[in-house]
Amino acid sequence: MKWNLEFERCKGCALCTTVCPKKIVIMQDKKLNKSGYYTSEITDMNACTSCALCAVMCPDCAIIIEN
Repeated sequence: MKWNLEFERCKGCALCTTVCPKKIVIMQDKKLNKSGYYTSEITDMNACTSCALCAVMCPDCAIIIEN
């Protein structure tokens, strides 16, 4: 499984963080994308169950789940 964020597409809405059942998707506060947004990131790839709720919730299609 691979969790991939399209960094420049993310607008920092944080909707993905609200639906993660494992609470491993967070908003990072260290690096802005070109549009000036802090983006989400995954804290523990091994804990991810590939439910894809984060990808479904993302209004900008910035999260891609690959198996």
